[in-house]
Parts: sequence; C-alpha cells; structure tokens
Amino acid sequence: MRVLLSGNEAIARGAYEAGLKFASAYPGTPSTEILENLVQYKDALYCEWAPNEKVALEAAIGASVAGVRSMAAMKHVGVNVAADPLFTFAYTGVTGGLVLVSADDPGMHSSQNEQDNRNYAEAARLLMLNPSDSQEAKDFMKLGLELSEKFDTPVMLHVTTRICHSKGLVEFEERKEVPAIPYEKNIAKFVATPANAQVMRAKLEERLAAMEEYSNTVSINQPEYRDTKVGVITSGVGYEYAKETFGDDASFLKLGMAFPLPRKLIKEFASKVDKLYVVEEMDPYIERHVAQLGIACEGKSLIPKYGELNTDIVRTAVFGTENPHATVEGMEAVVRPPVLCAGCPHRGFFYALSKRKNLVITGDIGCYTLGSAPPLSAIDTCFCMGGSISTGHGAAKALKLSGQDKKAVAVIGDSTFFHTGINSLIDVIYNKGNSVSVILDNRITGMTGHQENPGSGFTLMGEPTVEVDIEKLCLAIGMKKENIYVVNPLDLEETGKALDDAIAKDEPTVIITKWPCILKKFSAQDKEDFDLSPKKCRIDQEKCKKCKACVRTGCPAIHSGEAIEIDGSSCTGCTVCLQVCPFEAIEEVR
Repeated sequence: MRVLLSGNEAIARGAYEAGLKFASAYPGTPSTEILENLVQYKDALYCEWAPNEKVALEAAIGASVAGVRSMAAMKHVGVNVAADPLFTFAYTGVTGGLVLVSADDPGMHSSQNEQDNRNYAEAARLLMLNPSDSQEAKDFMKLGLELSEKFDTPVMLHVTTRICHSKGLVEFEERKEVPAIPYEKNIAKFVATPANAQVMRAKLEERLAAMEEYSNTVSINQPEYRDTKVGVITSGVGYEYAKETFGDDASFLKLGMAFPLPRKLIKEFASKVDKLYVVEEMDPYIERHVAQLGIACEGKSLIPKYGELNTDIVRTAVFGTENPHATVEGMEAVVRPPVLCAGCPHRGFFYALSKRKNLVITGDIGCYTLGSAPPLSAIDTCFCMGGSISTGHGAAKALKLSGQDKKAVAVIGDSTFFHTGINSLIDVIYNKGNSVSVILDNRITGMTGHQENPGSGFTLMGEPTVEVDIEKLCLAIGMKKENIYVVNPLDLEETGKALDDAIAKDEPTVIITKWPCILKKFSAQDKEDFDLSPKKCRIDQEKCKKCKACVRTGCPAIHSGEAIEIDGSSCTGCTVCLQVCPFEAIEEVR
C-alpha cells in the first residue's frame, strides 16, 4: 500500500515498522509532527513529551541501554541542548538501536538561528543518514536503527524543513517486532569515567573506520552515471534541487550516508567526470571534505552559503538563467507579519508592560516573542529557549553595578519555563538578584501546536497525570510567598498593579499570568477555572473619537480605516480594547 505522507509522518511510520519501542521529544518546528504521528501506534510502543531535548535524549539512551530500540526527535537548536549526553553516548555505544532525529530549519522559517547539524555528526562522531524525500525518510529511519546496532553507535537522521513538511508517496510495510536485548550490567561500557572513556575513545576510532568502509559500498551512496562532462555530489533535499537543475546532462553521487563520508567513492566518482559541483544547503560540509581530498570542485563560490535553497536558486547560481514560470507578472503577495492572535492572553500583559518605563525586558522562545513587535514593542532581547530569566538576572546585576536606573523584567512561557527556565530562576534566587520573572502560563505549549507539557495535566499518550503547580514550584526553590503574584493577564488593572509592586521591590519577584490560549481545546478543568463563555466586543460609533487607543493594543480583530471597527468573526471578547478605551465607546456583548 502506498500512502501520501510528509517526511515527519514517514519518519514516524519507519520507526513503527522497525520495531521501535521508546520515543521521546520536545516539540519544535520542523520536527514536532514526528511524535504527534508516532502516538497513533501507542498500542505497539511508548512515546512521550519531555521537558527539554536533553531529557528526551537521555530517556532514549536509558531505553537503549535497557535493550530496546529507541529514538529522540528535536529541531536543530534542540541538539544544542542535548549535546552533552550525545557526545558521551557516541563513546559508549548502544544496546538497542538509537536514532536521533535532527530537523534543521534553513531559512529560519520558525527559528532564532540557522545552523547545519551535519557538523554535529562529525564532531560527535555519529553515523549520519540524509534522506531526500518521504520514502527515504521512512526507509532511512529503519536503516538507522539497524546500523545503530550493527556498528554499536547512535545514529543521526538529519532532515530539513523541506523534507519534514513536503509530501510524497510512501510504501507501507508490516511492523517487524524486534525482541529486547536482555539487560546486562556492563560498567566498562556504560560508565564514562576517564579510565573507561580512554578505552572507549580508541574503540570509537575503530568503529569510525568500519563505518567509513561501509559508506563506500552501501547502496544509498551509489553514483548515477549519465553525461560525465558534469558531475554533482549532493545529499538530502539538495539532490532533488540538483536533479531538477542538471537533469540528464550530469552524473550524480547522492550521499544518503553523509558521515563518515565515503572518501574512496568520492575519489572514484570525481575521476570520471570533467567538472565537479557540490550542491548542498547551508555549510560547505561535503565541499570541505572534497577539497581536503585535493579534488577541485565548485560549490559555495556559486551557491548561497545560507538560507533555504530551491531549484530556481541553484539554476540561477550555476547557469545564470531563471525559470520563466517562477513568477507571475502583476501579482505580489501581501506581507503579513505574525501577530498575537485575537484574544491571546499575552496581549493584555504586554500592553500593561509596555506602559511601564525604565525597563530592560528579556524575552524567550514562544508565541510571546511576538510581544516584541509594534505597536507593543515590549521585549528587548531573545536568544534561546529558557534563557530569558538568566539573561534578565545578568542584566539586573549589570544595571545595579553600573548605576543605571532601570529594572530588568524577564518574560517566559510555561512550557519554556519547564524546559530550562527553572534552573535560571534558581540562579536568580540563589544569587540574590532583583529581577522580575514573568511566567506566562497559557495552559499549553502554544507556538508549536498545542502539545501537552508538565503543567497541562495530560501526557502525549492522552493519559491524565500530575500537573506541576508553578506557584508551588517557585516556593519550593526559595521564592518568598509575598513576592509571587498570580494574575489574569486580561485584567489590565490587576496585571498593572502586580507589575508595579514587583518592579518596586529590590529582591527576586515572580508574576504568573494564568489564562488558557484562546485557540486551545478547553479541558473540563479549564472550563471550571476560567470564564470562557462566548462573548464579543463592539464599538459604538457615536461614542468613538478615533483616538486609536484600541488599535495600539495590536489586536488583529480591530480594523482602522475611515471608521475603527471590530471584526465580529475574529473577536473573542477578551475586553483588552474595552479597558483601554478612554471614551467608553467599546462594550461587551455576550
């Protein structure tokens, strides 16, 4: 049976067919849908959302050591978080096969940076597979688990946004049940003390040599000879772009296994073509290795070094010609920057925050990063997941040391707080900081599509579970009770008072804003805890003075033209606009 699947759906299917038993991940575009699709097979395997990527990989490592096939999935920046256990696990090797899925985001469609995680495979010395379409995504996931056990190594399945989200036909096969390997105590293998790790390091080099020899003969690294005037070495989605660009006028060496690289095969292929190109996204990873072999090639001297590639970019770079069908004359897409949704609970908080002056506001990764956009402009920095609180702490110390009359306010989401924000808040409390830490609890993991988290009360498998109480957690790590404020962020007066009180204190404070994401499928608990009854807001045009105070809330349901109007199909009745209107021209309609 052939089914149309995205790359992420195909990876999940491949894991199922390969007999996977354990999977863990932290959601992050473009990798999120892997675990969301894997959970449909929960009768045959176990999967979970972890608080962060390091925990996800460590849990998968534990499952591997215990003898079953396992995987961890994450976006490219998540591998930064998981790097600590990853590098050491490459030394120890596996029991049950383990695949780490790294989903890179060329072009930064939904990321704070652009990085090429093929470099991680080389640095950590992991066998790496690079599928070029959905069928290969499924096949390589299965192959990865087999090779992990064959070479006693964790395997990286390296994909990119285009592979993750593009769809192709995939051939389904039956699941292969793989018996667990009985656990045996093995201190020399799995306890990475210096004495043991020194032995492991030598064995790792032996494994690398065996893996490279395999890479020269494996079928996924075979050349395709046609016209030998031009040869192209490529990998992953770059193969699709190169094929469309060069067609039958070139020969191709497609590297499905890109670390260790097949040096013998590369030399042989290069010797049979007159001119050699390397087509790859982001870093000159393959090109660098080809050059190290003393082989002349064209790569990043022509093809962009950053951003997502496509066929037109490659064609223009190599041949200087454009696709005449790529543009339509007289048509231009309307620019639509992302905004906080109508009714988003973060809007009220950011509006209140934007009215306070002399602040340094450190932000984090999530929907609430959009608080940096005008007209709110209420976030000054954003670096990494979970970094806002510790960045705010450092800023607060620096402001005090340098005599600057400003206060640091850190903003973080609930899922992000569980990810790596807790340690940062411990740092603030332990080191007697005076920053304000704001935890925006919208009762779900918002930006990546409403995945459960430790504060939502449910697991990925749909089971009710313990819900972490953020207020009690803050108390447990040393925050004073009188310095914790829990507010409804849509109540501007309540939120403003909490901000003023917290800003005035010269010691650590926490504000917890608590209201569910407006797009969330509300649970029974949500309906019990919050007034979520349907309502709208409406502008009385006779009272409206067109002062645009409501427009400055940034709500996309408010339209400003000859008249200022609220779109009833978008409005959710959050009442932020009603509260800011100085002429009482806005009313709530239930």
